[in-house]
This record gives sequence, structure tokens and C-alpha cells, in this order.
Amino acid sequence: MNYRKTKFKKHYFLFSLCMCLTLVFSAFAQTKDFSDSNVDYKFELPEAKWKLTSKPSQISPNAEFVYGDRSDGHLEIRKLTVKPDQAFSDVIRDEEQKLQFSTGYVAGKEETFRGAMSGKVFNYEFVRSARNMSGRFYFLKVDDKTVYVLRFTAMRDKLRSLRNQTDSIARTFDLKKAK
Repeated sequence: MNYRKTKFKKHYFLFSLCMCLTLVFSAFAQTKDFSDSNVDYKFELPEAKWKLTSKPSQISPNAEFVYGDRSDGHLEIRKLTVKPDQAFSDVIRDEEQKLQFSTGYVAGKEETFRGAMSGKVFNYEFVRSARNMSGRFYFLKVDDKTVYVLRFTAMRDKLRSLRNQTDSIARTFDLKKAK
């Protein structure tokens, strides 16, 4: 009789452990799709901590998200219309010129990026309210006239720790398919 109770407890323990692990893995694997009728793009948010703070509208198709707090992570999505003959590097330089007046601005390196849409990544550092901040901009080219810019900013250490998430968001960023 004692043997049966011990065996039952072992099976119960193993079953409970398996259930807990299943719940934990499913919680970590959850992503949230973002799509809105006022924009022609979609992407996946890798964590529920990303909250929409500025909803796109027909007047302003820009969207903004924060990761908990604005200093922990801020994302702005902008659609740029460029001249058909304008070089991709010139688009990045135009955006960089706007940043040069930021306190403590230091340009970082530019990288090639591949995801659902290809493009470039531009990194930089600056100071806001006596805090070391970083920016990571993803320039994703749609066609000769359209470029989307995903502007991530956060405290320098926070943005570094969010790098997998920013890359994931940019990798899944894509245009909606016409129905």
C-alpha cells in the first residue's frame, strides 16, 4: 500500500512539473500581432510589455509604442516619401542631420539588415536629462519612393538588452497583403 502512494506521488509530481513547464514555455512564446486599418503594414511585438501610446489615424499614420516606460524603450514608426532617384544612404543622412543637434550626439555604425523587408540600421548615442541614451533606427525600403523608419530609443543599457526584440520587430515588419 505504501508503495502505491509513493508511486502515485511521483507520477503526480512529474505530471505537475510537465504542466508547469508547458505553461511557462507558452507564456514566453507569445507574440502579439500589430495591424491597424489606418496603416498598410503589420508586425509582431515579441512581448506584451510593448504598449501602443499613439494610435495611427487617417490624418497621422504614425504609430508609437513604449516598453513599460519611455526611457526603457520607445518605438516610433514613420513612413517617409523620398525622391525616386534619391540614394538610400542619402535618406539615412537626412535623418542623421536631424539628430546632430541632440545633446551629446555620437554617430554609430551603419549595418545592413534583412527581414521581411531589407534595409539598413543606424545606431547612435545621445544624452537626455543627464542620462546616456541610445537610438537604433531601422530604415526599411518598400520601393523607390517609400521608406519606413522604425525609431527605437531608450537608455543605453536598456536598448542594448532589448536588441533581440528590436531586431524581431523589424524582421517581422511587412506590408499587408492585398485581398
